[in-house]
Amino acid sequence: MVLEKAETLMNNYADIFIVKWYHVFCHPFYFIRKRLHESLTLLAPMLKGNVLDFGCGAKPYKALFTNADSYTGLDIEVSGHSHKNEEIDVYYDGKTIPFNDNHFDHVFATEVFEHVFNIDEILPEIYRVVKPGGYLLITCPFVWPEHEKPYDFARYTSFGIQQVLQKNGFEVAQFIKAGNFIETHAQLSMFLLYCYLPKKPNILYLLLHQLFILPIIVAISILNKLLPEKIKRNDLYSNNIVLAVKK
Repeated sequence: MVLEKAETLMNNYADIFIVKWYHVFCHPFYFIRKRLHESLTLLAPMLKGNVLDFGCGAKPYKALFTNADSYTGLDIEVSGHSHKNEEIDVYYDGKTIPFNDNHFDHVFATEVFEHVFNIDEILPEIYRVVKPGGYLLITCPFVWPEHEKPYDFARYTSFGIQQVLQKNGFEVAQFIKAGNFIETHAQLSMFLLYCYLPKKPNILYLLLHQLFILPIIVAISILNKLLPEKIKRNDLYSNNIVLAVKK
């Protein structure tokens, strides 16, 4: 059963975002995806009514928005990955969001802002299309390798992302740092191992995962429970998760 679920994960891109118990046996990005999933599971139900998924891609977290009446996916046509088989409802030109003022109750954007070079043009557009008092829920990396090349432009510290949001009219209501010093180092080591391990056939990768990556997941999971927060440190972490409000 575990191997069957693992093979499904290896062949289904969307499944890598919703972390399950058996992913310790097959998921090379276990920690970063687990922390994002935990945070979004907590915050996503707060977004009710008409929700815009900005930079939606495959809409991997759509199922978490249980209180949304409608869920619209917006993306740009040219990006660092193919949009084939993705559920994009509307494309935009990278500058102007094609909706009227105050059209959406809330906006969600996960792992998008690092790919937006003109963030000071886009945030006013997001501000324009969301209703007063509406939420902007975002995630963006602090420590992660370059990806979706060449459309990877920025990394935000906790201070940087909050400053950018406040400058563009949003008030930060809740901020979460995903991961910690030891977990982030472990995740990067797991990523490096994943880069070198053969991916095909699936069964070979899964066997090698048990030898090289699973022990790291187990060891760090135990340390996370045993070590005090002061030792684990939170000044190095994987992702920013921010819930902001339109003033």
